[in-house]
Amino acid sequence: MPFTKFSFLQLAKDFIQLFSSDVAVDLGTANTLVYVKGRGIVLDEPSVVAIEAGTGRIKEVGRGAKAMLGRTHEGIKAVRPLKDGVIEDFELTEDMLRTFIQRAIKHNFLIKPRIVVCVPSGITEVGKRAVVDSAEHAGAREVFLIAEPMAAAIGVGMPVNSPSGNMIIDIGGGTTEIVVIALSGIVVYNHVKVAGDEMDFAIIDFLRKRYNIETDYNTAELIKKTIGSAFPLKQELKMVVNGLNLKEGIPRSVEVRSEEIRIALQEPVNAIIDATKRTLEKTPPGHASDIKDRGITLAGGGALLKGLDALLHKETDLTINMADDPLTAIVLGAGKVLDDLEAYEKVLLHSKKE
Repeated sequence: MPFTKFSFLQLAKDFIQLFSSDVAVDLGTANTLVYVKGRGIVLDEPSVVAIEAGTGRIKEVGRGAKAMLGRTHEGIKAVRPLKDGVIEDFELTEDMLRTFIQRAIKHNFLIKPRIVVCVPSGITEVGKRAVVDSAEHAGAREVFLIAEPMAAAIGVGMPVNSPSGNMIIDIGGGTTEIVVIALSGIVVYNHVKVAGDEMDFAIIDFLRKRYNIETDYNTAELIKKTIGSAFPLKQELKMVVNGLNLKEGIPRSVEVRSEEIRIALQEPVNAIIDATKRTLEKTPPGHASDIKDRGITLAGGGALLKGLDALLHKETDLTINMADDPLTAIVLGAGKVLDDLEAYEKVLLHSKKE
């Protein structure tokens, strides 16, 4: 059998695949997840970097850095390099991304990987360029971008290439995106800069005003996950919270009830509900009929707030479908795209550096 140009190209392609590990990255405000082709999700770490205040030298990335939030001394800062899903510190994002990619693929880094990165639907051209540059500087040989809600829709198995309308709400750390998808594109888009982080801040503010105690971000997040809710629970919950008494300047413990936290969360939760209603109002009649039949799907870590699906159902009178695993829906969708880039070419926002 003669050695043709086609067979040589195929051989080169197979060689590259053998010595590289293509990855999909859900680069989120709160957490970053990495999917490696052929292996699945291999990394889930907080999007936090701890640096020396004077030199800028990195001390920790990910879970170790998050543990330092609100607990560092003046010589160390624990920061999030992304805000509302957008890169705020380019250098730290590159360092963080490089660290996560190296942790994910470990020794199999002989040839630079192709990377699919999930980004907000409303990202600007400048934002796209920043993400592509950061991924390339972090070690990618080629970068592809996909909108987070589109990736989530693919991750939960929605027929995104169908002409029928599909509605998905992606509640992340910094932003909630609400979209209607059809024919591999976004028909209607809406977003609010209210999501999991705002819920945490609301809890911190409530405890400060109601009990005069100061808590850190990690404590607020734990309260939200443990007893937080958007709708009355069948059995209300309570937990003991430790904080600093602002009047006396000493540690203090208080017992907090789920009913109280639900009140504290009303403002951010209502902002998500209102944005959902506005999106439905802008939806074309044909797609609105599809949504009436199929319902709305929730994805993203913020979707895990207890009772949020019940409140959305009450406010919209629509079926609310929860993703099997809201936290991983986006990166799993990006992984499906990575596995067959040609089939999903139409959903990509950007394929390579121009």
